[in-house]
Amino acid sequence: MTGTMGDFRRYLAARVLSVAGSLVSVVALPVLVYQLTGSASWTSAVAAAEAVPYLVFGLVAGAVADRVDRRALMVRLDLVAALLLVSVPVAWAVEALSATHVLLVGFGVQTVFVFFDAANFGALPTLVGKERLTTAYSTLYGSTTVTELVVPPLVGLVVAVVAPAPLIALNALTAVGSALLIRAITRPLSIGHGTPQVRRDIRSGLDFLWRNRIVRVLTLVGTTHSAASGAWVAMLVPWADQTLGIRTSGDARLAVLFGCWGAGGVAAAKLVPRLSERLGAARLALAALPTSLLCGCLVALSTHWMLALFSAAAWGAAHSTVVLNAITYRQQVIPDELQSRVNTTCRMLAWGLGQPLGAALAGAMSAFGPRAGLAAGVGVLASGVLAAWITPTLRAEATRPSRTRTAVAR
Repeated sequence: MTGTMGDFRRYLAARVLSVAGSLVSVVALPVLVYQLTGSASWTSAVAAAEAVPYLVFGLVAGAVADRVDRRALMVRLDLVAALLLVSVPVAWAVEALSATHVLLVGFGVQTVFVFFDAANFGALPTLVGKERLTTAYSTLYGSTTVTELVVPPLVGLVVAVVAPAPLIALNALTAVGSALLIRAITRPLSIGHGTPQVRRDIRSGLDFLWRNRIVRVLTLVGTTHSAASGAWVAMLVPWADQTLGIRTSGDARLAVLFGCWGAGGVAAAKLVPRLSERLGAARLALAALPTSLLCGCLVALSTHWMLALFSAAAWGAAHSTVVLNAITYRQQVIPDELQSRVNTTCRMLAWGLGQPLGAALAGAMSAFGPRAGLAAGVGVLASGVLAAWITPTLRAEATRPSRTRTAVAR
């Protein structure tokens, strides 16, 4: 048990360090491209270059990560990411840096992340065991959410006075640190090795996702919730300005509003293990889904900034509860040998498709005002909540004896 906790602390430190470094690049790369080109189109291309790899490589990454030594794969991927990242400050130092170079690095690092993320999905359940998965993942989620709240504002302040290119070296250093921490983990992160047979392995993962009713419903829930969060991100600034009267410059309330969602996520990370233990994963899902919908409706209806801050924090907590519970519930159901490929496919559908489609829908509806854009995202969320409640899968699981709740549903 002591060895497991020590390894988990190393794993947690690696993930927090990696996330912190990635956030440096998230802030610095768009600023760098804009300084190089002065073009909003080039700057937006950074986001596109970082979003595409999950859709292109997600299925392959999941199939590979289930077959190889995950620890070795994660260490090597961190080191490859470090090499890609350090090329930016080096090129800048010799005055050879171009926007194309930055975009290629962004694409390459995100491709590395796709394979790392696939391995990571299977590594945590193997490391801590499924019985401690909810607590472990909630601890991880809470720690990285706090990091996401703290690091971007600090980097934003630094970028205002320091050239962004040298800052990318920090991300390279955190990648090396993550590799060393993961390498120091003594417990196995894989259940076995084998030669990847990509087409067959992808097919088996998709087949499990299609046949397993619990995972299928949880994937639908995750995708619709990601669409709602995409709408929230897309509409946050115009909604704050046009509906709440919170200006985009010189108004401290905007910073507070940005932090509300993350604060709710930190609260959820503390609550979910206790709620899951008391209610069970299926009952928690059934309770959290309509709560998230209600909070989303309150946000869309808010016209006063104080009510909006409260509603946004509550929605962040409810939304994160749904997502945390869905991910850990899903991992408890999925067989060990399928963890990477099934979870990566679910992430593709939720984050790779749901979030950008939600943002696009909100953008289209914003012709009628930002509240209409938010309402469109909440409408997608409502469809997922309704489908989850109409489909008897979660209700049936909620009535099972506790010892059989995580059994694979056919």
